[in-house]
Amino acid sequence: VEEKLEKQTAIDDWLPITSSRNAKWWDSTFHNVTVLVGAGMLGLPYAMAELGWGPGVAVLVLSWIITLYTLWQMIDMHEMIPGKRFDRYHEMAQQAFGEKLGLYIVVPQQLIVEVGVSIVYMVIGGKSLQMFHDTVCSSCNKIKTSYFIMIHASVHFVLSHLPNFNSIGVSLAAAVVSLSYYTIAWTASLHKGVQPNVQYGYREKSTAGTVFNFFSALGYVAFAYGGHHVVLEIQATIPSTPEKPSKGPMWRGVVIAYIIVALCYFPVALIGYWIFGNSVEDNILISLEKPAWLIALANMFVVVHVIGSYQISSRLVFDMIEAGLVKKLHFEPTRTLRFITRNIYVAFTMFIVITFPFFGDLLSFFGGFAFAPTTYFLPCMMWLAMKKPRRFSLSWWTNWMCIVIGVLLMVLAPIGALRQIIIKAKTYGFYS
Repeated sequence: VEEKLEKQTAIDDWLPITSSRNAKWWDSTFHNVTVLVGAGMLGLPYAMAELGWGPGVAVLVLSWIITLYTLWQMIDMHEMIPGKRFDRYHEMAQQAFGEKLGLYIVVPQQLIVEVGVSIVYMVIGGKSLQMFHDTVCSSCNKIKTSYFIMIHASVHFVLSHLPNFNSIGVSLAAAVVSLSYYTIAWTASLHKGVQPNVQYGYREKSTAGTVFNFFSALGYVAFAYGGHHVVLEIQATIPSTPEKPSKGPMWRGVVIAYIIVALCYFPVALIGYWIFGNSVEDNILISLEKPAWLIALANMFVVVHVIGSYQISSRLVFDMIEAGLVKKLHFEPTRTLRFITRNIYVAFTMFIVITFPFFGDLLSFFGGFAFAPTTYFLPCMMWLAMKKPRRFSLSWWTNWMCIVIGVLLMVLAPIGALRQIIIKAKTYGFYS
């Protein structure tokens, strides 16, 4: 028994999620800001254009409240059983739904989220590099988007070999630059002023097109607020004792992060839509165009931020892959194993991105299909299963309302996004 425990401890010390537990509340803030205040924020003005003023503001505010509530639930449940910590999302799901069912429910969803985030951020990183190049050197020969994606991916081939969360120094840099480019986005929009002949009606003329675009916009919002897939893993890096449980510093970091989220999302979404109306692009930096030096700077900030976000999200995939190889298939936990698996993953995401570089529609599809369950309603289902609130109590009703909203989001958003991807794929030249 002692030999097995020693072996298990050695594996936990090697895996990226559990190898370091010395994080502070400010580490929680940096990681959560990096995950939450993502480049998905750049698509919020476009989402407002598809939703309209009233529904758009309502969806933004409601999502902020619901996701903060479900985040608090997960933090509170992290150590609800004395002496046990749910360091990973699927571990909490197994406690709530059973050993096998919990895995079947959460692991596919979480993998879709993590891989989806990696794909979307690889798209954003490559396209932002391209925009930086085209803005700084407008007279230069145009270079294919695929090459910029490969340049961006080359950074991840290096950074992916950092061992754990707390070794990702780029997380702090990513959090800082995310605040910088969001400030540039809304202040530059204000400076540009309301555009001539601006229109706030729906851009689609047909009723069917308007409805599908409305569904797609819900996915943009869900993607922007999605960060729950990594919250338990972030909390796992914080030390915990019975006197000072980890939920204290974790919640403190999350509250600060969510205040920053509100200060980022609402100005960008509302001012961007107010200035450009329904002609705004799915990345507001494209709509801004000038001043060139400021837009170039903002795009480089985006690149730094998505590098950090990619690394945090991919760390969970690395943990799943490496845990499976070492625990199930009994590979030796070596640097060679880590080198091979991580390089293969980065190469895989790069290949997918070069094939399907549809930024906006990928945001919407993954936002609805993957982020809605892990962010809006799975925490509520686990709360009902584990905490068992009294039937028809306020807690019971609140959780069921979140579940209904989340399920609708999961069903409707991918429908609209998939339609847009199919329409664009008809005219898209693969690897062009």
